[in-house]
Amino acid sequence: MPLKLDAWLERASSRVGTVGLGSQLEQIGRVRSVGDGIAMVSGLPDARLGEVLRFGSGHLGFAQTLEEDVIGCVLLDHADSVKAGDIVHGTGDVVRVPVGPALLGRVVDPVGRPLDDGPPIAAEATEPVEQPAPPIIQRALVTEPVQTGILVIDALFALGRGQRELIIGDRSVGKTTVAVDTIINQKSSDIVCVYVAIGQKSSSVARVLGAIRAHGAPDRCIFVVAEATAAPGLQWIAPFAGMVMAEYFRDRGRDALVVLDDLTKHAATHREIALLTRQPPGREAYPGDVFYLHARLLERAGKLAPEQGGGSLTALPIAETDAGNLSAYIPTNLISITDGQIVLDAKMFHEGQKPAVNVGTSVSRVGGKTQAPALRDVTGRLRLDYAQFLELEMFSRFGGVTDPRVKAQMQRGERLRALLAQPQNAPLRLAEEVALALALRDGLLDPVAPAAIPALRRALPDWLDTHARAAVEAIGSSGQLDADSESALQTAMAALATRHATEAAAP
Repeated sequence: MPLKLDAWLERASSRVGTVGLGSQLEQIGRVRSVGDGIAMVSGLPDARLGEVLRFGSGHLGFAQTLEEDVIGCVLLDHADSVKAGDIVHGTGDVVRVPVGPALLGRVVDPVGRPLDDGPPIAAEATEPVEQPAPPIIQRALVTEPVQTGILVIDALFALGRGQRELIIGDRSVGKTTVAVDTIINQKSSDIVCVYVAIGQKSSSVARVLGAIRAHGAPDRCIFVVAEATAAPGLQWIAPFAGMVMAEYFRDRGRDALVVLDDLTKHAATHREIALLTRQPPGREAYPGDVFYLHARLLERAGKLAPEQGGGSLTALPIAETDAGNLSAYIPTNLISITDGQIVLDAKMFHEGQKPAVNVGTSVSRVGGKTQAPALRDVTGRLRLDYAQFLELEMFSRFGGVTDPRVKAQMQRGERLRALLAQPQNAPLRLAEEVALALALRDGLLDPVAPAAIPALRRALPDWLDTHARAAVEAIGSSGQLDADSESALQTAMAALATRHATEAAAP
């Protein structure tokens, strides 16, 4: 026993001898007031903008505003236990989120805490939510397509890997559905998808999760959820957190897709935080930096040069309009930042034309450079033909059309409109889109009544797999439409159109 005691005393003495004795300076702040997810803190003169602050209760927040004698701190939780007079410590760090393959297939909040009753995230690393956008010299041209599986988008407004395409429209006109169908269609690609819900209802988030799990590849998706009931701080950092999680894969040479649903609610949260932290309001009470807020976020999307790994990050931000007003403050900001917009029309939606894409106001500023060559070959005049049909249809309301050529053009346009309507959660393969556009171009669908087009589309996948499998595989692997594949598709579509024209004529 004495030997053990002597050994313990010797070890204790050696440890005490190595401890440096002296004074240590520690800055301590105090909470002046707290409410609505914002704490006003004083007493931390060395705090930095964006620094994480730790309260005595263990809750965290980040410094959003720095004034001469007070810090506006945004809480990252509903911290009911934070009250005036509590001690606050600076951490010297910024907000970080976990990244890595362990997040794939998981539902997490913006700081990486699981929301799916699964185990804790075994993150490979943690990264700051604010990252600089890649400089121009590190970027490459956007040339590879992102197949959405939605014919009206892939044929008329092709998306590219590294593009920022805004999805915009009124409330409940199918904006999220377009984005979700794009994610579902990536089950046959190598793209990693990140869905970010900002201020959405729990029921809406549950529908999105259910659709992707039922029809897509959820094991290659990350779901970042900041519901409407979440703290404003979590809703504010949600799109930045989702972008960081996607950048992990981009920086390793892979392709990623981020859906931000939606940035209108994010802007409202930013305005709420700004007003509560006493920032001067500007137009529509938004702070003056609301443009920079989304510009620095979306600028992080892009295609990296081969020297940087060649990865890409595609962004699909969603914005909501009021009564179709595209000239409102936030919509115009986002339209000016992005590389194009998919505009959804409420009138078309209520008439049953879904997805309700307004061909006249939608645009992709990257254009046909990213379109699959096979689809580009058969859709060259599609947008012009559709626009002419819509104009002719408007004028035909004033009187009957007697010219045979105009009648034929009207009938072709009716079939085109029926083709562009597409059911939810049913994306088309590239070969199927090429086959439909080819059949329309060559007049193979002229005998088919517009009402029979949906049945023809439902039968198309099995029909092509049976009658033109080689062409389907060739187009899917190369994206090109050679003469043999075109001939095989024409033969198969002619037979399918004849079958459905006969069935439609039968009593």
